[in-house]
Amino acid sequence: MKQVIQNFRSGILKVDDVPPPALREGGLLVLNHVSLISPGTEKSTVQVAQKSLLGKAMERPEMVKKVMTAIQKDGLKDTLKRVFERLDTPAALGYSCAGTVVAVGADASQFSVGDRVACAGQNYASHAEVVYVPKHLCVKLPATVELDDAACVTLGAIALQGVRQAEPRLGDRIAVIGLGLLGQLTVQMLKAAGCRVLGSDLDSAKLDLARRLGADEASGPSELIEKAAGFSEGHGVDAVIITASTKDNSPVEIAGAIARKKGKVVVVGAVGMNLPREPYYKKELDFKLSMSYGPGRYDIAYEEKGQDYPYGYVRWTENRNMSAFLDLVGQGKVQLKPLITHRFEIDRADEAYRMMTEGRTSYLGMLITYPLNHQQALRTSIDVAPSKPSGQVTLGLIGAGNHVKDMLLPQLQSLSSVSIRAVCTASGINAKALAEKLQSGYCTSDYHEILRDPAINTVLIGTRHDTHGLLVVKALEADKHVFVEKPLCLTEEELDAIRAVYQDKAAKGLRLIVGFNRRFSPHAEKARTFFSRRENPLVMLYRINAGKIPAEHWIQDPIVGGGRLIGEACHFVDYMQSLCGARPTSVFAQRVGRQTSGMTDDQCVITLTFTDGSVGSVIYTAGGNSLLAKERFEAHADGKSLIMDDFQETQLYSGSQREVFKTLKRDKGFNAEINHLVQAVEQGSPSVMSFDDMAAVTRACLFAVRSLQSGSAYDI
Repeated sequence: MKQVIQNFRSGILKVDDVPPPALREGGLLVLNHVSLISPGTEKSTVQVAQKSLLGKAMERPEMVKKVMTAIQKDGLKDTLKRVFERLDTPAALGYSCAGTVVAVGADASQFSVGDRVACAGQNYASHAEVVYVPKHLCVKLPATVELDDAACVTLGAIALQGVRQAEPRLGDRIAVIGLGLLGQLTVQMLKAAGCRVLGSDLDSAKLDLARRLGADEASGPSELIEKAAGFSEGHGVDAVIITASTKDNSPVEIAGAIARKKGKVVVVGAVGMNLPREPYYKKELDFKLSMSYGPGRYDIAYEEKGQDYPYGYVRWTENRNMSAFLDLVGQGKVQLKPLITHRFEIDRADEAYRMMTEGRTSYLGMLITYPLNHQQALRTSIDVAPSKPSGQVTLGLIGAGNHVKDMLLPQLQSLSSVSIRAVCTASGINAKALAEKLQSGYCTSDYHEILRDPAINTVLIGTRHDTHGLLVVKALEADKHVFVEKPLCLTEEELDAIRAVYQDKAAKGLRLIVGFNRRFSPHAEKARTFFSRRENPLVMLYRINAGKIPAEHWIQDPIVGGGRLIGEACHFVDYMQSLCGARPTSVFAQRVGRQTSGMTDDQCVITLTFTDGSVGSVIYTAGGNSLLAKERFEAHADGKSLIMDDFQETQLYSGSQREVFKTLKRDKGFNAEINHLVQAVEQGSPSVMSFDDMAAVTRACLFAVRSLQSGSAYDI
């Protein structure tokens, strides 16, 4: 399918041929008929991407601080490589469209194939022939609404939420500052609500358009204060809605001057907000920000998981605002055709952005139209590079997030015996971009394509955690060697299913490896050698200064990410298992009694026993100081002691001697881990991780979570 994308590093914008997005639970695949270019937001996004690296840094100073911290820990070369990798990631443009449903995911049964729908949302309702959109960002169209008009649904919902924040009443006199697309929609909605409206803009053509669409009066900024005085009979307007887009502070200053005592000022557009105290204080003005489409925006539970707000308590969610806007359009109370100044077919979309950024032609609403070629648009695989001879390890990637790209792919690319044949991600644009960079044969958004490919003998799974168990089973059943990033799976049922399949496949030579990379670090090898002749069990302590992850992040979701103990603490359990050479036999975990973040599971202590009599504790904290190194490990036995600091330095104490082992940078074993994978596939050599090892670590973490909840210890 065709999609408009932009490279954030180079600023280059193009229409590319990419696989369509994958269908997910709780959403729809929609064949786009038309999409709307947002003249404010998208122009700003495109212009930032076209700035120099210095200009981008000035726009995001908080990211510069993170980069400087990473340089100190991982070195300049590796950090800059990751930064440029992020910048090279293509961005989808657009967030408002309309089309026809072509597939319905589970838990979205209120929609049917063939429904006409309007869609909203950045990275969902994009300028693409086919889009995946969660159900709460989709609404069915009334029979009286045309698809061209419905494509404006996102801007309409934003304008409507701004109007709701102003709480207009019949007969109110309201000023609208900024008469672009949002402002023109706001004027019409206020008129539909029975208000008198005063519009203001620098552009005389927009003033004329506002008058034609119902504004009672319209004025340039220089005359607005005087005009508002007459318009309000000297009292000041009841409310001011600011839909302008400027870094300048003048809109909020003028709003304070023209509002009546105890009036309202609502900011919808992106403007300077250094409030002048005098007018806002003396008039006791009510200053409000309008958050995009309405309640539910930026709430993952609402938008991505489909958890609605109760109708009786939240009357106007973003989805209900979208529906209300379309009802106004269907009743003829909001006119959209006068606002559409240009139309472009998808193949010519770059012309629209060029016209917008050059600024030589006046424009307002611009639509992108699509050819509606179902067969071509829904093709899930696209050839990228000419076929190459297969390597001894012919790899298919399923999922390619930052961890895979940063830590695993560099080493895979450096090995002559490895050929990366295919890339699969749920987002077609990411699959295409990475496949081009790797010169893979093809890219796809359907993992079944990789499993069906007889040329691929090894699969690397780097998806979100909730899909690991299923994909491991599917890949093994397809007779592929499997490398799966941790965790192996999220439930005991999935673990049992993997065991049942792998027992048979391992006997036929297939290999399954989990991304417990720390056991492959040279620091781990040094520790194993140091304690190799011990006579007594080890006493171990692993402290992880993990840092905060917001409660709404997917990894904190017990269904999707499994939480941080299952998702990350498995590393540390496996490290202890690797060092003592024995599997964990029991686990007991305790968490803090309360935490201001609302999260307590990532502030805990896990105590483990092992079959050789060793004991270990994992101290996992998300509340430590960020200046402290992330990981510190200690082990003690037979008069020997070892301290490992963040995989950069290991101190070894034996008798009266102290040895210090250092690496130039943090070495958590990623390269050695990949080398082991390749060797196991090439030579058919056994994995250093038996399935029982992987299963023991997985069960230990599953039971640790259960222990946090029950307060009991568990045998593994």
